[in-house]
Formats: sequence, structure tokens, C-alpha cells
Amino acid sequence: MLINEQIRDKEVRVIDENGVQLGIMSIKEALRIAEEKKLDLVKIAPHANPPVCKIMDYGKYKFELAKKEKEAKKNQKVINVKEIRLTTTIEEHDFNVKVKNAIRFLQDGDKVKVSIRFRGREVLHPEIGEEIINKFIEKIKEYGVVEKKPKLDGKNLTAIIAPKQQ
Repeated sequence: MLINEQIRDKEVRVIDENGVQLGIMSIKEALRIAEEKKLDLVKIAPHANPPVCKIMDYGKYKFELAKKEKEAKKNQKVINVKEIRLTTTIEEHDFNVKVKNAIRFLQDGDKVKVSIRFRGREVLHPEIGEEIINKFIEKIKEYGVVEKKPKLDGKNLTAIIAPKQQ
């Protein structure tokens, strides 16, 4: 944004600090009015004809803008995708540990990507991997919903589970 002497237009439409239009005037006159009120002249609509300038406290305006931006950032929720890898020959205990980890991730608000990488000839029997992923999904269904169903992509079978909304 251009302020005070940075504005190079001959005529501008001026709005005062209360939002009242003062009309179209020369830049010198607009700067004089802003200076009398001990405020800044800020160009807010440069593409209008004539450009629109507002009389305001620019430092305070920038501070309020930064404050709003910080507040919006604070309320933002970052969603991470945690990956859990399984194999076609996974044992029951290892499977249960992975289920507990996935439940913890979902409770923390993260998405879970479950994947099985087929090695060697295992890729000839993708139904085994699909069965394991479906069993996994069944165990955690009360904590999350399937966002992307199990899909074979090359040598990997993947599914994505999102946390349930409270």
C-alpha cells in the first residue's frame, strides 16, 4: 500500500477516518487534511478511477492486520498424515500394536495412511493384503472413517483413514 508522499496521482477520492467521503480532490489538499488530523493518507483502491485514499493511522492499521492474521493462524488446525506399514505375513501381536498406534494417531486428529508393500511374488495375491487392510479398518472403525478405500498402486496397497468428527 502506498502512503502519504508515495502517492503520485494528481486527483484522488478521499475518505476520512470515520468512513465519510470527502470527495475528489488534489493530492496536495488530501495530504494537508491528513496532516492536520495527524494521520496518514493511504491508497486503498489504486485501480479505481480516480484512486481511492483513506485517512487513517497506518501504524495502527498494520498492527490490527498483523493481529488478525496471527489470530487466524492460531485457530488453524494442521492435519498430518501418519503412515502405518503392514506386511502380508504380519503376526497378531504386531498387528495389534499397529492398531493401537493408529487409534492414538486418529485421537490426536491425524489422518492414517495404511500401506502394504508387496515383495516378490506376493503381488500375485493382492487379496491377502486387502484382507489384512480390511481387518485393520474393521478394528479402528469406531475411531476413524475410510477416506480412500484400499487401492493397489504398483507394488503398494494403500488406504487412508480420517479421524471421526466429534
